[in-house]
Amino acid sequence: MSKHQQNAVEVAQQVLQDLKSDGLLNESTENDSAVLDHLFKVLVSQGFPERDVVTKNITILLSDIRGFSDIAESYPAADVIKMLNRYFHSMGNIITSYGGTIDKLMGDSILVIFGFPEERSSDVENAIACAVEMQRAMSDLNSKNKTLGMPDLFVGIALNTGSVVVGDLGSEHYHEYTIIGDEVNLTSRIEAHCLRGQILISENTHALSKDFIEVGPPNRVEVKGARNAVDLYELFATQRPHSMEVPRREGRKSPRIKVNMPVVFQNLAGKIVLSEKFDGEAIDISYHGLLIETDTQLEKSSEIKMALSLELFSTRATDVYARIINTRKVGDKFHNSMEFTTIGTEGLNAIKNYVDKMVGTT
Repeated sequence: MSKHQQNAVEVAQQVLQDLKSDGLLNESTENDSAVLDHLFKVLVSQGFPERDVVTKNITILLSDIRGFSDIAESYPAADVIKMLNRYFHSMGNIITSYGGTIDKLMGDSILVIFGFPEERSSDVENAIACAVEMQRAMSDLNSKNKTLGMPDLFVGIALNTGSVVVGDLGSEHYHEYTIIGDEVNLTSRIEAHCLRGQILISENTHALSKDFIEVGPPNRVEVKGARNAVDLYELFATQRPHSMEVPRREGRKSPRIKVNMPVVFQNLAGKIVLSEKFDGEAIDISYHGLLIETDTQLEKSSEIKMALSLELFSTRATDVYARIINTRKVGDKFHNSMEFTTIGTEGLNAIKNYVDKMVGTT
């Protein structure tokens, strides 16, 4: 029996069981064989789809909540699940409205494909518009979270277009129909570079959409698994199917204050915090990031873990993670601009209170 026929048999068996469970078919088993045979023939004659392994050119969207692990550890599990389900419900409605297919949910991440099973000429523009709409929806979600005593959520979204393999993956114990390939891996690497509220698109996606989108300058980064460095573009706006802007630029506006604050930090290799510690000095801080002065140059787009000492409030905000946005040499020192990627609610509030208090004294 071919795999195609075996799939039809399995579906026929499930339909038979459902009919009995719903009371639409007698529980007696004497006619089961005849019913199964009839269902099997109908499925095969109607071209019941055989899930072959195929290669498709699609656009991939991968979203991830920044700092979700800290949120999960800081709030009751039941409240976190409810908040996550509200998020999935809102994002799911947007995704389906733009013709996307949710491939899988991975913790707080959503993997979406445009171009399979149905391919459209508008797949790229739909994927881009979907990403923008998802970021725009976060404001209402966070308003709801606030009324329920839950924290704001910030999402990073990556978009990439390329060739993938679609097929059944797994064994008799568990399997799923999903996508695999280098372009899927690249999308994951791009997502790792996303900051809070940011949408990053690949060179391939940019080439197919540059006539109707607004982006920042290319940011050349090294990504694991890629032979050469790749250019990433931050998406600011799209004109298709209608004009929309990504709201993140407004969301990041914050007072900035001059400080002289010691910083101890460690570099990250992937998700592993390296043991060696370095000293620096924060000379400028805002709600969402800071500028630190170091003896050595930090690598652009790299991530660090640090501890900040907020002396005025006798508060120490630990386990703060940040990504290096820019770095330049000033005299014999280096000034490194960075934005927070993961920070606990307590630490975020401490930094905001510190900035607000300092603004009030200047």
